[in-house]
Amino acid sequence: MTVATPPKRSQHPRSHARPSRPLARAERPPVRSTLGRYVAPDGRSREVVKRPGHAGSVLVIDRDERTLGDRRLVAHLGADEPARNAELVCGHYLSDPHGRWCRPVSAEDLGTPDPSAGRSREPAIALPQPAERDSDFTWAATALVGRHGRAYRLGPVWNRLSIPELRWLAVPAGGAEGASEPVSVRDVVASLESYEPVRALTTSALRRHREDRAVSVAVLRAELERMNASRIVLNRGLRRAVLRAVAVQGLSMSEIALRCGRVKHDARGNASGETSWLARRVGISPEGGEREPTPWVHSEVLALIARAGLGISPREVELG
Repeated sequence: MTVATPPKRSQHPRSHARPSRPLARAERPPVRSTLGRYVAPDGRSREVVKRPGHAGSVLVIDRDERTLGDRRLVAHLGADEPARNAELVCGHYLSDPHGRWCRPVSAEDLGTPDPSAGRSREPAIALPQPAERDSDFTWAATALVGRHGRAYRLGPVWNRLSIPELRWLAVPAGGAEGASEPVSVRDVVASLESYEPVRALTTSALRRHREDRAVSVAVLRAELERMNASRIVLNRGLRRAVLRAVAVQGLSMSEIALRCGRVKHDARGNASGETSWLARRVGISPEGGEREPTPWVHSEVLALIARAGLGISPREVELG
């Protein structure tokens, strides 16, 4: 009688029970934060994704789904905005095929600081009294950084006058070479999407050089007065209120537009709110022919959207 000999046990009994080796980090499929997809008029499939920006900000990008190229910037959201806002912006973007216009993503966008950074803190600024000679006329100021990393500071501009003018200047960021360019007070406020600290610094400079015969502040004073008297105001507070109402209260952009009396009809005569009008007014979508959304809205339109569309007082969304 032949007895079968049992197979010898491996000297390493656990070797065959080892779990499969997990994928190395480089082998793991990338996590894609896709917010939505659609088919472009040319038949190509496109997707809207979000990716982290500088200092906690978020970029919402429209790109070719297959090649991941032809990237277009839909929105650049600040770090202080709710994470839900990326989905809200995408939802509006996909719901309005006629408003799907945005510029290509640039290298500046990928390195642009958070658009909400630096708006609430007032930097220290020192404007020294002018020296007796023009050659010794120097200025020192902490630059304010606005959208796309553009920097601004107060400084002298020499023109046809015998003395320099005190103006806001757009200066090359990061110490790059290049000439400074005079800009208006309103331009700086628009870039920061905040009245402060631009207004405070301008007022301080005007007060300091009110009796100064070595520098002219006439243009700077006129620019500040025009901005303070203008009925065109910043829309950042209104935009946040609209997005908050959509995220928290469950309102749709269409319903808010309907409440404001902005109605459109489809081919069957069905009525809906004109969301593209609302998106342009609150600075989500650009105006026709423009590359970027405007940071401005007329005060009467702001009041209409606040009262009728959101049921709140305009004072709650006005920026001081």
